[in-house]
Amino acid sequence: MAEPPKENGLNGAHHGANDHAFEQDDEPLPPPPKVIAELCAACMRFVASKYKIALDGEPDTLSLVDQYVRDARDAVKERPESIDLVAPAIGAYLGEVMRQQFGAEWFTDGSYESYRLYFTNVYLSFNPIGMAREALTRDEQEGWHAHFEIDPGDRDLIDERLSIMPDVDEEEYYLPTTRFDVVTVIVSTLRAKAEQMGLGDVRFTRDDYD
Repeated sequence: MAEPPKENGLNGAHHGANDHAFEQDDEPLPPPPKVIAELCAACMRFVASKYKIALDGEPDTLSLVDQYVRDARDAVKERPESIDLVAPAIGAYLGEVMRQQFGAEWFTDGSYESYRLYFTNVYLSFNPIGMAREALTRDEQEGWHAHFEIDPGDRDLIDERLSIMPDVDEEEYYLPTTRFDVVTVIVSTLRAKAEQMGLGDVRFTRDDYD
């Protein structure tokens, strides 16, 4: 495969065990930046208004976000400008779920195109808002950095690992749950390599990505 309210549940606390749980540092993650918290709240409002179900920041809720994306695609086709409202909200929610599950830091300076999620336990970054735009359009979004930035030395390893994932059709390829699954594989692969090399305690900061 190619690269593809409980106090709102998005306050930076790591949630309990689930199929995708990863070991975190002992200290809880800090809250997300205010702009991300506001965008997540918007995503939660959008979904609650449409389906009468509350998102809580858990990975399992991404399937509901998938459905919201499917339903929003026609609206984006009819009114292309609506993507500028919907994509940041969906991307922030997706990114925040990933941040809490895997450990990462938001970079939110500048415009939405410049936003990044920088992982702290592995060298990995991307723009979740760019991912959301691709999910809504089912097409690559040049300049939005939805692709995965990893160490060039890890590229072959990651490509090999992703190549054995089950194929998905175009409908599923860009969806939030698919992206989450791909990130899960990347993080677990890179963490395993770091442990084997005795580098399991290495942590990355924003400065490492400059």
